[in-house]
Amino acid sequence: MTINLLSNMIYILIAVLFLLGIYGIVTKNNLIKKLIAMNIMQVAVIFFFLTLGLKIDATIPIEMPGIINVDAYINPLPHALMLTAIVVSLSTTGVALSLMIRIGRFLNTIEEDEILRRMEE
Repeated sequence: MTINLLSNMIYILIAVLFLLGIYGIVTKNNLIKKLIAMNIMQVAVIFFFLTLGLKIDATIPIEMPGIINVDAYINPLPHALMLTAIVVSLSTTGVALSLMIRIGRFLNTIEEDEILRRMEE
């Protein structure tokens, strides 16, 4: 039981990170805090995919003398996809920050309740 729990601990930590992000998005009113929670969720997803691509006793995907079996290499696809996900995350964060700056200058607030109240007026 203990060995099984320890081997799955990374997945438990990833789930906690993801749930922390959902909690922040749902409960916080400040748009900056919501953006931070969204970034925490994105990091959890990236960690999840990277751990799925993990292989014990495997080597980097570069041809090495003496290794004939393909199973001895790590699959580089999850790492390449997560590099793309990191770039998309950075882009999303940049666009969200620029929109928050515009909203903050226009309405003098970045609190969601206040923004929604002013939109109804």
